[in-house]
Amino acid sequence: MILPYTAGSPNDVLARIVAPALSSRLGQPIIIDNRPGGSTLIGTRDVMTAKADGYTLLWSNSPVHFIAPFVSKGFKYDPLKDFIPIASIGSTSLVLVILPSIPAKTLQEFIAHAKANPGKLDFGFGRGTNPHLIGALFQQETGTELAFIPYKGGVQVIPDMLGGRIHMNFGSISTLLPLIRNGSLRALAVTSAVRSHELPEVPTMAESGLPKLTSAIYYGILGPAALPDNVVNRINASADEMLKSPELIATMAKVGFEPIGGSPQDFASLIATEMQKWLPIVRTTGFEME
Repeated sequence: MILPYTAGSPNDVLARIVAPALSSRLGQPIIIDNRPGGSTLIGTRDVMTAKADGYTLLWSNSPVHFIAPFVSKGFKYDPLKDFIPIASIGSTSLVLVILPSIPAKTLQEFIAHAKANPGKLDFGFGRGTNPHLIGALFQQETGTELAFIPYKGGVQVIPDMLGGRIHMNFGSISTLLPLIRNGSLRALAVTSAVRSHELPEVPTMAESGLPKLTSAIYYGILGPAALPDNVVNRINASADEMLKSPELIATMAKVGFEPIGGSPQDFASLIATEMQKWLPIVRTTGFEME
């Protein structure tokens, strides 16, 4: 299972929760192989060109995987033709956090502060990740001018933010929750459609006046395009069964993920919907992964 993301990232956390449960149902060991780099394109290419026998799979997420070929300057692929959707695993949302030293207690106060200090607030993110994309949309929707500071992975932003060198970040609730609770970071809004159970006091983006930033991140498993139907269906059936396990559901919930499941066709429909939503945003924001 190739992950084109850094170790310790939300992708990595969820994949390592899921892998043992899926492995036991398939009767096949699953090795998580982190291959970050090239804004997720290195690991993605390795799966696309792998033998389509079911022994090399891609763990990826939406919307990044499905917009990457339209915004990258290097390796290109067709997300609908070069990969086959196998199983939709889970979803989560992001939270916008800032340094407590910034004189803003609400999202609108932060926007006003950013407008009064154009180019002076550093936004840290993993290059080519969903926080990167949401940050580009945030800047467009708010009319602010942020200093974009790219990192190899989003987890690497946190030490610099705690050190006061990064002013704002979009990250997974599961990753940032301890830092929010101990006061190291201030949460302003979540991207979910409803308030988070973990942060009930934090409003949604829609409640804060930015409904276009309402967004979920979807995680799933894909394979090379020529993967036989019987292999796809076997992995999907095992994944769907796994996602009905109360134990797995509880474990996912503890780190901020909700299970999805469904057929390969359901996953394909989700992909099509996500592409339809995000491609116009990518073009209007000028978002680039490299």
